[in-house]
Amino acid sequence: MKVLMVDVNYNFSSTGKIVHDLTAQLRMEGHVVEASYGRGKETNEAGLFKIASGVEVVLDATLSRISGMVGYFSPLATRRLIAQVERFNPDVVHLHELHGYYVNIFDFINYLKYKGIKVVWTFHCEFMYTGRCGYANECEKWKDTCHSCPQLSEYPKSLLFDFSEKMHLEKKELFEGFENLVIVAPSNWLARRISESFLMNKRIQVINNGIDTDVFKPTEFEFLKIRHSLSDEFVAISVAPDLMSDRKGGKWVVELAERYLGENIKFILIGVTVLEAVWPDNVIALPLLTSQYELAAYYSMADITILSSRKETFSMVTAESLACGTPILGFDSGAPPEVAPSGYGYFVEYGDLNALGSMLMDFVNGKPLYSSEDACVEFSSSNYSKRKMFSSYTSLYLESVNGR
Repeated sequence: MKVLMVDVNYNFSSTGKIVHDLTAQLRMEGHVVEASYGRGKETNEAGLFKIASGVEVVLDATLSRISGMVGYFSPLATRRLIAQVERFNPDVVHLHELHGYYVNIFDFINYLKYKGIKVVWTFHCEFMYTGRCGYANECEKWKDTCHSCPQLSEYPKSLLFDFSEKMHLEKKELFEGFENLVIVAPSNWLARRISESFLMNKRIQVINNGIDTDVFKPTEFEFLKIRHSLSDEFVAISVAPDLMSDRKGGKWVVELAERYLGENIKFILIGVTVLEAVWPDNVIALPLLTSQYELAAYYSMADITILSSRKETFSMVTAESLACGTPILGFDSGAPPEVAPSGYGYFVEYGDLNALGSMLMDFVNGKPLYSSEDACVEFSSSNYSKRKMFSSYTSLYLESVNGR
């Protein structure tokens, strides 16, 4: 079987790592796989193609922000991607994130429709069924027709114009007649949202994202306690790319830390971009880690992982933390309560810091809220291993190729 993967990244970010893992495993099983990506480092690895230059990405992003139109530019990169499909002639094209300033989404999808190519499309966010938002949050205009977007300053940012209605109508038109398509959602939460959109008549299947449980497992962490001069403190960690952004909500964790100065609690923030900021004495701020093994050690050292995101369609952090034996405390922000159900995670209303702090102190003071470390590990390994993800996708590819 020949499979073409397309994503904005390769082996970087959550989606890029998923593409890398699927590509590697499919090749191990004897399938022929190529991957195209739009951003990141060039690679000489056979079968991997970076289709957009840095200049093209910057130009696309600039035009998108000025015009307010996302997914309409990068003509040369789009031609390269189409040429790759023509040359490779895949049995299945597996799409991931097409937004990200590297491809003309409308030209490419219309090409796939015209050629009748079998497509599996994993929606990692909400961009393809909203007018322009990656995360609609509390707005529900997408259930009918987007207009007067309340999130123009959010990614993908528009500096001047609001074309959310035009883009939403054109996305609806884009999916008309798109028959050889299966949409995959990483959570039931996102699948329900998709089914409430103009895509309600498309086939939607849930396949949870997979993590490497050979890496994310209970791991020796004494070297970290020595590094950070920790002894018997209760350790709470929070992890995200650009943790202090509005969407990831690191500000809530900092405010929580300020409330509990003087308590025997240490808050570790991983994914901070401005390390020079002034932090409370009980906070350790770290950049995003490049080593997943080191990240697994931090999860293993922590007593709790705090999830402060505004919205998540899955939450790799939740799955990784549980796989290391550490439960979750956070805001009810979409899919995470499904990924870490009661006993593995507890969630409060978004922004309710009083409730979050109360739950934290209950756990600090020994109130039995969570399942054991072994139970957390078993739950995550059983549900979110990349082996399970690979098996589910492989079955879906074969089903698509065989016309079922």
